[in-house]
Amino acid sequence: MLHMMLRPRWIAALILALAISAAFALLGQWQIERAIESSTTIEYPTEDVVALTDVAEPDGPTAQAITGQRVSVEGSFVPTDFSLVEGRLNLGEAGWWVLGHLETDAGGLPIALGWAPTEADAQAALAELEAETPEPVEFLGRFLPSEAPVKPEEGADPQSTSTVAVAQLINQWEGFDDRPVYFGYVISDDAPVGLTAIDAPPPEQEVDVNWLNIFYAVEWVVFAGFAIFLWYRLVRDAVEREQEEAELAAADAATAAEKASVDAS
Repeated sequence: MLHMMLRPRWIAALILALAISAAFALLGQWQIERAIESSTTIEYPTEDVVALTDVAEPDGPTAQAITGQRVSVEGSFVPTDFSLVEGRLNLGEAGWWVLGHLETDAGGLPIALGWAPTEADAQAALAELEAETPEPVEFLGRFLPSEAPVKPEEGADPQSTSTVAVAQLINQWEGFDDRPVYFGYVISDDAPVGLTAIDAPPPEQEVDVNWLNIFYAVEWVVFAGFAIFLWYRLVRDAVEREQEEAELAAADAATAAEKASVDAS
């Protein structure tokens, strides 16, 4: 097959195939560059502290743009509505969150006050908070959407929870009626005595990639490879065709020789 590839016409065909492949590869590179240039990073100003009432409303969904937004909010805690959330990670370590029910002028709002490594530590901090006299306070923290409720395991405390689910919390808050409530919660920047501040990093920025350009770039790469494959396939077919013709010629020659031998005898 090598001698066939070295024939002038197949060398010329190879040069043509390589030129076509190079053109396709350049088109693929151009599509990749277009995809990179047209990709945009969706940035949200989550680190600028804004009033919660300016970005969210009670009884409404949490918009994607305000997820992770640092907010300020004022209100008073309901002494009977502190609770624990189990199995929460803080810097990779599992523990407990202490939640409070903050009543604001606009509506109720869960506040994740702090983290404790053990249930006993969390219960002790919760007892201290329940003993305090309610008074207006201002919180700074990160606002996150309500999580989905999780059914407690069989035999566990029916009031226990591992998520901050507003729909579940309002059923546990004492005397709560149909007052407005935010369907989200705030992770406080500062923790009360006995608790550790909860690590709440800013949300990752989204990158919008032009996948259509990526798809076109892959197509051009496939076309480039196909041009080389097509040349190889044509050479191989030519070699097989010559081999078949040579075998047929040899067979015809053998038949003719055998016939001549028979006739001579």
